[in-house]
Amino acid sequence: MQAPAATVTDLSGKLAVVTGAANGIGRASAIHLARNGADVVLIDIQEEALAAVAEEVGQQGRRAHPMVVDCNERVAIEEAFARIEADVAPVEILLNNVGQSARERASEFWCSEPETWDFILKLNLYSTLYCSRQVVPGMRERGRGKIVSIASEAAYMGSQGVADYAAAKAGVIGLTRSLARELAPFHVNVNAICPGPIRTAAADRLPIWSQYLKETPMAFAGEPQDIANVVVFFASDQSRYITGQSLIVNGGRWWS
Repeated sequence: MQAPAATVTDLSGKLAVVTGAANGIGRASAIHLARNGADVVLIDIQEEALAAVAEEVGQQGRRAHPMVVDCNERVAIEEAFARIEADVAPVEILLNNVGQSARERASEFWCSEPETWDFILKLNLYSTLYCSRQVVPGMRERGRGKIVSIASEAAYMGSQGVADYAAAKAGVIGLTRSLARELAPFHVNVNAICPGPIRTAAADRLPIWSQYLKETPMAFAGEPQDIANVVVFFASDQSRYITGQSLIVNGGRWWS
C-alpha cells in the first residue's frame, strides 16, 4: 500500500544529520527532512548511492552534504562531526539510522558467533552512542536540539535468530530514555522509532518476510516513508513536549 504524503512542517534553517542515508529509511527520511525545509548531511559508506540521495535532496531546494563515513569507526565519526561543525553549521537534528540485523549470519543463540555480536552491537548501538556524543554538547549549550534514533520492534518482542540485534536495539531504547532525562532541562528532545515490517531492498530478501506479513493485522508492509513521516514529526516543534519515547510503527503486529 502506498504511504500517504505527510503534511509539511517548517524545519527551515535547521541542519539535520542522517546516518545510513543511502537507502531505505535513511534515504526517505533525508528527502522528507529536506522537503520540510532542512539542509541535510548524508552519512553512509556507499558513495554512489549517497550521491543519488544528495541529488534528490537538492531537488527539494535544500543543501545536501554527502559524507562517506564508516559508522563502525569512532574516530571517523568524530572527524566527520568536527568537519560538519566547522564547515557547515551546528547540528540541530540527528537521525541515528545506520544499522542492520546481519540476517545472512542469523542463527539461534546457542550456535551464534561472538564476532557477529560484536558487529551487530557496534553498528546498531555503538554508532548511536558515538554520533549522539558528538552533538549533545552543542545542543546542550544552545538549549535546543532533536535526537531521533531508529530502534526496532524486536527490542520489545524479541525475534528468533537475532538475539544480538534485539539486544542492541533495546540498548538504543535505554539510551534514548536516559539521554531524554539528562537533556530535558536543556530543551533537547530525544526519541526513538521502532519499525516493524518495512519494505526495503534488504527486507525483501528475508526468507521469513511472508510470515511477517501474515502476523501484521493491517496486512501490508510499511514503506520507508511511513517511518520518515514520524522522523519529521519528532524533528519538529510539533513534538516539543514529547521526549524519552519509543514509538512502535508496525501495523499492529504483536504477540505475547
